[in-house]
Amino acid sequence: MKSGYVVTFGEVLMRLSAPHFTRLGQTETLTLGYGGSESNVAVGLCNFGVPTVHVTRFPENDFGQAATQHLRHFGVDTRHIVYGKERMGLYFFEQGASQRPSRIVYDRFDSSFANIQKGAIDWGMIFKDASRFHWSGITPAISQGAADVCREALQIAVKMGLTVSGDINYRRNLWQYGKTAIQVMPSFIELSHLIVASSVDMANCAAIQGDSFESSCRQLMKSFPNVKKIAATERETTSSSQEKLTGVLWDGKELITSRQYAIAHVVDRVGAGDAFMAGLIYGEMKGMGDLGTLDFATASCVLKHTVAGDVSRVSVEEVDLLIRGENIGKLLR
Repeated sequence: MKSGYVVTFGEVLMRLSAPHFTRLGQTETLTLGYGGSESNVAVGLCNFGVPTVHVTRFPENDFGQAATQHLRHFGVDTRHIVYGKERMGLYFFEQGASQRPSRIVYDRFDSSFANIQKGAIDWGMIFKDASRFHWSGITPAISQGAADVCREALQIAVKMGLTVSGDINYRRNLWQYGKTAIQVMPSFIELSHLIVASSVDMANCAAIQGDSFESSCRQLMKSFPNVKKIAATERETTSSSQEKLTGVLWDGKELITSRQYAIAHVVDRVGAGDAFMAGLIYGEMKGMGDLGTLDFATASCVLKHTVAGDVSRVSVEEVDLLIRGENIGKLLR
C-alpha cells in the first residue's frame, strides 16, 4: 500500500445553529460555522497528525473564502479547491434536549458544489503521492454532476492503487435529481475497500436484505468482492442527551465488537460518524489491527459527542486515554 496523504471529496456547508437549545422558529440569532461529512473526516485526520487534502467547489465570494480558511485552520490542504458562481450550501441546526430530538433543515439546492462538472478536477495530479481516497454517499445524492465527479475520482483512485473508504450515509431527502440510491450507489460501493454502513444503508443503497448486520455484511461482500471491511456504530438512545454507543466491524470472517460507552451528556452528535470514520482510517494507516482500529474509531466517535460544532477537536492522546479509561471527567491542570 502506498504511504502518503489522504484525499477527501465532498461539499462543505455553512452551519447556522440556534443557540442555547432554542428552536429555529424561536431564536433571533444563529451561530455560524462550517462542516461537511467528508471535510469533517479530513479535519479529524489532521488532528491525528495525518496530512489530508480536501477537494470541493466553493462560491467565489466571502463565504467560500471563509470556508476555505476554516479548513486551513486545522491544517487541511486546500490547494485543489475550485471556485465558481452560484451559492454556498447551508444547513440549519436545532439542538434537541431530553425527549425532543435534534433537527437539521437543509438549504443546499443549486449550490456551487452541486454545479460541479466532470473534468473540473485533475484527479491524477492530486492522487500522485496519495495513499487513500475517502468519499461519502452524500455526494452522489446531491446532483448528477457531483455523482459524475465522485465516480471519476473513484475510478482514477483505484487505477492508481489507492485504498478507498466510503461512508454510505444514506440520506433519503437528498436524492432529488431524478436518480435513486439503488440506481447509483452500487457502482460506488464496488470500487471501495472499507465502508461504513448500517443494515438500513445496505438495504437502501445496495438492495441487501439481511436479518442482521452480520447477514447483511456477508451478502454485500459476496456482491461486492472489493469490499474487505464493513464497520458501523450501534446506538441505544435514551434521550437527546444520553445514549450508549458500540462499534462493530465485519472483516469477512467474524464480527468484531468494541466496548460499549455510556455517553451521559451529548453536547453535539453532528459529525460523530465522521469522527468514527477518521478513527478507522487512522487505525488502518497505523497498522493497529482490526480490534485496535475499531476501539480507536469508537472512542474517537464518543469524544466527538462532547465537542460542539461539526468537527472533532480531539487528539490521538485523548482518544488513547479514553480507551484506557484514564482522566475521565477529571480537571486537568
